[in-house]
Amino acid sequence: AHGSPMAAVSGHPVLQHKLALMRNVDQPPREFRRLLREITYYVGYEATTNLTVEQIDVQSPLGAGKGGHLSDKIAIVPVMRAGLGMVDGMLELLPNAAVHHIGMYRMQGSDIPVQYYNRLPRDAVADVSFVLDPLIASGRTLCATVGTLKKWGCPKIVVVSCVATEQGLKNLFDEFPDTIVHVAATGDTLTPEGKVIPGLGDAGDRQFNGPDEEEDSAVIVSNGRKRSMSSQSEDEAIAAAEDGDADGDAKKRR
Repeated sequence: AHGSPMAAVSGHPVLQHKLALMRNVDQPPREFRRLLREITYYVGYEATTNLTVEQIDVQSPLGAGKGGHLSDKIAIVPVMRAGLGMVDGMLELLPNAAVHHIGMYRMQGSDIPVQYYNRLPRDAVADVSFVLDPLIASGRTLCATVGTLKKWGCPKIVVVSCVATEQGLKNLFDEFPDTIVHVAATGDTLTPEGKVIPGLGDAGDRQFNGPDEEEDSAVIVSNGRKRSMSSQSEDEAIAAAEDGDADGDAKKRR
């Protein structure tokens, strides 16, 4: 990998070939997901270079010897929903890592990220967290995620991504200079409207073949049940749904 002052950027020819295929607007969701998983594996391989290894005794069929053993406690943290498609690639490298999900969205017309989902354990149990997000645009969502992990107490945070803008990386490193970033490509342009050119398009939409209404701040009424799409916690959402069911049952009994 080669690096800018802020990130390690892979120059591997196979990786660049796969990234060009993934950018292609005509790729169907199945192929987009496959390419995202493969690119994550390649970038993740480079991102795990500095994990701590301790020497252990091993017994092969022909004799005793020494071997390496990963001693860090590792967490994989996909930023939902676009980061979900990167999890399998990282788990191929780190099959025993814990996976914790953080959900972020941005209000329409705003650059301020809102956290709508957080399933981190109460106490930090990871020495290293690998944050997965396919695209670093302005970097605001990533800053919010890294900030959450810092407050959680994780001492080392590594970002694995496919494409990043220089402005997004600058924003991240201005706020969290000790964050480590590994990315397949930089140099894409961030427009004043927050779009990345050429970018990947909406990586969540392209993986799952449709827009995510969870990222709409409006209250959606579905099957007679109100569902809040803001930063409402999962428990609050369940309670609201149960209240809605109770109201409906009461009306039926009248």
